[in-house]
Amino acid sequence: MRVTRFAPSPTGYLHIGGLRTALYSYLWAKKANGKFLLRIEDTDQKRNSREAAEAIEEAFRWCGFEHDGEVIYQSKRFDIYKKYIQQLLDEGKAYYCYMTLEELDEMRKAQQAKGERPRYDGRYRDFCGEAPEGVEPVVRIKAPTSGVIEFVDGIKGEMKFNVEDMLDDFIIARSDGTPTYNFVVAIDDALMGLTDVIRGDDHLSNTPKQIVVYEALGFEIPKFYHVPMILNPSGKKLSKRDGAMDVMEYKRMGYFPEALLNFLVRLGWSYGDQEIFTLKEMIELFDPSDINKAPSAYNPEKLLWINAYYMKTLPYERIIEALKDLGFELSDHPKRELLIDALRERAKTLVEFIEMANKIIHKPESYDPKAVDKFINEESKALLAEYLKSLKAHGEIGDAESFEAFIKSFLDSHGVKLKILAQPLRISMVGSSVSPSIYDTMEIIGYGELVERIEKFLKHIA
Repeated sequence: MRVTRFAPSPTGYLHIGGLRTALYSYLWAKKANGKFLLRIEDTDQKRNSREAAEAIEEAFRWCGFEHDGEVIYQSKRFDIYKKYIQQLLDEGKAYYCYMTLEELDEMRKAQQAKGERPRYDGRYRDFCGEAPEGVEPVVRIKAPTSGVIEFVDGIKGEMKFNVEDMLDDFIIARSDGTPTYNFVVAIDDALMGLTDVIRGDDHLSNTPKQIVVYEALGFEIPKFYHVPMILNPSGKKLSKRDGAMDVMEYKRMGYFPEALLNFLVRLGWSYGDQEIFTLKEMIELFDPSDINKAPSAYNPEKLLWINAYYMKTLPYERIIEALKDLGFELSDHPKRELLIDALRERAKTLVEFIEMANKIIHKPESYDPKAVDKFINEESKALLAEYLKSLKAHGEIGDAESFEAFIKSFLDSHGVKLKILAQPLRISMVGSSVSPSIYDTMEIIGYGELVERIEKFLKHIA
């Protein structure tokens, strides 16, 4: 069975780079009907917060991810790590190192002065003497002293690391007994049955150390896929200004989770020329070996385009649900479907939709002064007043087609063109010169309220 995981450190919000990694891991597991696990790497008690961990799970729920089994917290597994540290000590594959911080600093300075790479010199590797007093030792693993550590990365291909260039006997337990990152990651990945590890390529340099731990404990090594980073349009590291913000901020900005996932899956992966993918299609088509070796560029215009596509094509129920999630209740509106149809071609985000919908649903409290200055004069004012008079005389009008027919008849009888009446009507209905079709807007507002809004506006400009 294929088993993947997402293993964030809860030191802050879940950003889109992390979400993309989680998405790739989720798709690859589900393609094989395998398991996608969630592990919270919260061993650093000073930097981690429960709130951050809960925020990560909230983002998962919003995106529609369902991890398998319970969430695993590393902070609850210290007894397991302690057991494996002791096993390595008992087997002579790890040892206590009594070097003080001062000695380490002196050693590194001496190495740098000689132009050498700073590294632990192994002085306690085979130490048999009496332990120095007053020193709380760390535990170091016995890493290979020569040769090459190699593996085939599912994205980057064959990877080789010269041991002498990058490895020493690295610490697996600090002097206070807490285990270190690379040690616990290898332990947990093995015990959780990971078959495939998909993660950012900033972890590539950690992989040789984790392989050392795997081999020392006789664990099976998983398949690694190191995903290139997401860069900003200028080719630099993605910042919050560029889009590297809390995933839930995208919700607050009015994006559909479907659109965000669709956008992220295409940041580094493609399937022919296809741009739009359902989650089902992603699962069927995704293969991490097809991920580009080069970094991908974040494109906010592309995300907006994809979101607009979903705005235009998602069913009414899904849009109503997404709006409700933002605190905008539309399910009880008698003309909700007409309102959605009127706005879905214009609004690119749910926030834009809400702004436009509020202008239609609620009477204007004010009127755009620039629009009034541009479109209201004595001629248009008189025409609007005359239209209101004719509207009242005609009586109830129900649908957009009937409103259009009535306006056409009115304009013909007065020998004027629509453009003279259309903008004054818009301003009276929504407070500005921008709205969907005036006929659709009239139908949504309804005859009675339309009369009230025109009357109110005429008083305002009198």
